[in-house]
Amino acid sequence: MLLDGKRILVTGVLTDSSIAHSVARLAQEEGAELVLTSFGRAMSLTQRAARRLPKPVDVIELDVTNPAHIESVREELSLRWGALDGVLHAIGFAPESCLGGNFMAAPWEDVATALHVSAYSLKALAELAAPLMRNAGAGSIVGLDFDATVAWPQYDWMGVAKAAFESTARYLARDLGPDRIRVNLVSAGPLRTVAARSIPGFSTFEDVWTQRAPLAWDVNDPVPAAKACIALLSDWLPATTAEIVHADGGFHAMGA
Repeated sequence: MLLDGKRILVTGVLTDSSIAHSVARLAQEEGAELVLTSFGRAMSLTQRAARRLPKPVDVIELDVTNPAHIESVREELSLRWGALDGVLHAIGFAPESCLGGNFMAAPWEDVATALHVSAYSLKALAELAAPLMRNAGAGSIVGLDFDATVAWPQYDWMGVAKAAFESTARYLARDLGPDRIRVNLVSAGPLRTVAARSIPGFSTFEDVWTQRAPLAWDVNDPVPAAKACIALLSDWLPATTAEIVHADGGFHAMGA
């Protein structure tokens, strides 16, 4: 029961193939109480996926680019729990022009959307969570990452957004550390999720990971990445912040 009694906000559940869905399931099994978020047309998908969890869970509306939503969700969680122990950031989006191998073609308006939704949103979610985590005496913010230290085929401006995401996590760790709020990322290998299907040429990632990951890698199994998130949400890594934990079968450390 690594998360016994923990109150955790989970974003990004779309289907039961989502890493966030596996995190939610494992968190419940480890004793946590959850609230999920979604918004717009994705709300019905999240509600359907939520019904596949071990215990009933509420889904509340949150568009992280909308300051009014940030404020309303903070107020709702304050009334519900009074405090918050953990947050999973599993949010990312880039317009079609920002992916697919034509890096130079993306206009600023589309790049700005990718950066806002995929990077600045971590700060927005921390802004929501921090006052409630101070009430709890500590907290853990965990984000889902994809290694931004190199340029990937097809990934283009989402790779740039992930680099900004990683940097944002470090600065949040710096500023929130005095409140005992940890900010860490889990860099997962490629998985066949709804988000992955939006990336042209995703099979390129699958093939190279299968060949080079020393622990092997199953693109259909989000559980290893989810378990890393659970560990970071727990109290077992109390002095770990500003870290990127790789749950990728060891691929990141291998040369050609």
